[in-house]
Amino acid sequence: MQWSWSTAFSDVPLLLKGLVVTFEATVLGSVFAFIVGLLLTLLRRSRIPLLSQVTWAFVEFVRATPLLVQLYFVYFVFPPLLGIKMSALATGVVTLGIHYAAYTSDSYRAGIDGVPRGQWEAAAALSLPRRRVWVSIVLPQAIRRALPALGNYLISMFKDTPLLLTIGVLEMVGQAEQAGSLNYSYVEPITIAGFFFLALSYPSSILVRRLERRVGRQ
Repeated sequence: MQWSWSTAFSDVPLLLKGLVVTFEATVLGSVFAFIVGLLLTLLRRSRIPLLSQVTWAFVEFVRATPLLVQLYFVYFVFPPLLGIKMSALATGVVTLGIHYAAYTSDSYRAGIDGVPRGQWEAAAALSLPRRRVWVSIVLPQAIRRALPALGNYLISMFKDTPLLLTIGVLEMVGQAEQAGSLNYSYVEPITIAGFFFLALSYPSSILVRRLERRVGRQ
């Protein structure tokens, strides 16, 4: 197995095409996860005990099952049961979003718990509406505190996108396998795909650590 620069250069266009799909899945999945995670956090803090318990059970179930199993279940089991057919990419985005929403919900919860109790008491003394307390006082602080953890989950989701290949999404690793089958050489495309992941994940992790230090000083 020898490295061929000509094969490597010929594989780059396919890998860049897969990188676009990887970005799409990561960005859309993270937006979905951040929104649903916040919703799950608010539901867990609901004053309705049954709703809070059901939300807690759902979060624990999602966190206790592998992402790969969830992908297979949502793609192959849900459509016949619910009569809903989604594309492979849409299925991947939704599944990634739900999976990571279960984790981001804990980040939001920690951020909310970190809001000083005195601010809650001051808002109650001013008789501020509950909605205004959450929107103007609690959530801005909680989200800022949760940003470093959300950044880490974003990077983790980016590195988990190759699992979408199992349901037919040709993201970067999927395109690498396609390129390998065309040229009968997998060393170059898989190596380049790994380099792309490293080149994007490592700087992102450094930015997240800097953000974490900056948030910690505030």
